[in-house]
Amino acid sequence: MGSYREFHRRSIAERDSFWAEEAKLVYWHKPFGKVLDYSQPPFAKWFVGGETNLCYNALDRHLAARGKQKALVWISTEVDQTRSFTYEELFSEVNRTAAMMQSLGVGRGDRVIIYMPMIPEAAFAMLACARIGAIHSVVFGGFAAASLAARIDDARPALMITADGGSRMGKVVTYKSLVDEALKLAKHPPKKVLLFKRGLDPAMRIVEGRDVDWNSLEKNFSGKSVPCAWLESSEPSYILYTSGTTGHPKGVQRDVGGYAVALASSMRRIFCGEAGESMFTTSDIGWVVGHSYIIYAPLIAGMTTIMYEGVPIRPDAGIWWKIVQDYKVAVMFSAPTAVRVLKKHDPAFLKKYDLSSLKHLFLAGEPLDEPTHVWITEALGRPVIDHYWQTETGWPLLSAHPGVEKTPLKMGSPSFPVYGYDVRLLHEVTGKPVADGEKAVVTITPPLPPGCMTTVWGDDARFVKTYFNDFKGQLVYSTFDWGIRDKDGYYFILGRTDDVINVAGHRLGTREIEEAVSMHPDIAECAVVGVADELKGQMPLAFAVSKSNSFEKKKLEREIMETVDRQLGAIARPKAVHFVTLLPKTRSGKTLRRSIQALAEGRDPGDLTTIEDPNALEQIKQALHP
Repeated sequence: MGSYREFHRRSIAERDSFWAEEAKLVYWHKPFGKVLDYSQPPFAKWFVGGETNLCYNALDRHLAARGKQKALVWISTEVDQTRSFTYEELFSEVNRTAAMMQSLGVGRGDRVIIYMPMIPEAAFAMLACARIGAIHSVVFGGFAAASLAARIDDARPALMITADGGSRMGKVVTYKSLVDEALKLAKHPPKKVLLFKRGLDPAMRIVEGRDVDWNSLEKNFSGKSVPCAWLESSEPSYILYTSGTTGHPKGVQRDVGGYAVALASSMRRIFCGEAGESMFTTSDIGWVVGHSYIIYAPLIAGMTTIMYEGVPIRPDAGIWWKIVQDYKVAVMFSAPTAVRVLKKHDPAFLKKYDLSSLKHLFLAGEPLDEPTHVWITEALGRPVIDHYWQTETGWPLLSAHPGVEKTPLKMGSPSFPVYGYDVRLLHEVTGKPVADGEKAVVTITPPLPPGCMTTVWGDDARFVKTYFNDFKGQLVYSTFDWGIRDKDGYYFILGRTDDVINVAGHRLGTREIEEAVSMHPDIAECAVVGVADELKGQMPLAFAVSKSNSFEKKKLEREIMETVDRQLGAIARPKAVHFVTLLPKTRSGKTLRRSIQALAEGRDPGDLTTIEDPNALEQIKQALHP
């Protein structure tokens, strides 16, 4: 593997010259003076003094060569519509949206919260923010009002952009009513809400003086041209909130220049996407995958990006493969959960369509099990590349690099460290590197490469404390994931080391769910753990102590589920709620979540010498196996 190994070695040992070369893949309005400023570890500033713009790199620079090429194709099997935009048309829409935002008082450095379904206007809004130097924060539409309010208060946006509704499995999701509720809860609501009406919620309420109709406002700005704000490389491009081990979400802050370079480079080295080809990423713009590989990276690479509103089995389990055929998709990106869903359906759907255009299918979001990896590889007859990354990294951390060298794939493994990442497997207690075959924590020795988070929004101390504080005497970034490396250098991810669970690629903090469960007036305390789930990877499981001695279990469980739905959204709903009279705790009062999780998964609960009352674990066992 000389080629990959040498490429990765140079990215670490000759960092400045390596990244200066990769930086040629993007347009710089003003050249950078220094590749890396690492004078204040662990804070890294990339391409210092350089000025660029994500929107310019995604749109403007392609107009001369590929203005008539399709840039964005929107397909909705929910409302049975398709819309497509050439680079020229998308450029025009983004300029108009930018002008609309400016008319509502949004300027450089202002935050804009985007709470929208998977529609083209969401893409316009993100790119328009990038154009004028505003900082977007996209919130996934599955989050409830209380979660949205927490993100509003942390970001303090100048504007909120939403739609009347979205649709999932043919059922309308009312976005605007959730926004209204969130703005009542928020301490720092924006003055204006820009509202796109799809006609999905006729009963929607309009707040006079605050709500601005998108369709009415855009008529004033047809043909409007808005110049790009040239941003210094390290200025923030966006905030994306992610769950942690506390109830308060962390705002992952991304820069402009480093992110542009990482995305442009990864399209070439990892995803092998060429200008003029199509890329279909099945994620949602509310997640980092949607930011990086639906909106920015494919457009930076001059590709046609496909934005899909729908599910993989509606109208039938062949819809994704029909899209691959119809739009000659070259690069596809999805999640293991989606493949496990498709695995339950007739494999004839995979044989029905011409998939000859497809070069690779990439999967990420949660660990990919070997049987699923084998199944989809054989069914597609195409290389299926498992790769691993996080909201915090913004682009892959472990992956095969077919654009550098076509190394053999191992089923269930995301292959090797991506260039730029100095990955180490460290023992969780000693902090020392471990031997091949030994389970340890996946860490990165900083500086983090371009494209990774630069800090936590508004809280540098939390950035250091959360990510660089796990190993005494060492400044290393913890992914909070267990991993193992085999004798051939292939890595395997084994799940979380902390109290964050991964539900179908969506990260949820158990603390957040516990707080939501405890909102029910009859609950004294609770513990939530993530348990292995065949379809979704993990699911939350709740164990609750009721304030009452007499209650109807089914009724209380249903009410708790509804409480979680209201507080966090259905995405966080526990698989089940089990009732006990006490939770297993240490004598110092710490809940033994690992032991609860082990029992729920049929494993040994481990060392219990510090437990306060052994009867508590007996109750857990009885609740799980009545």
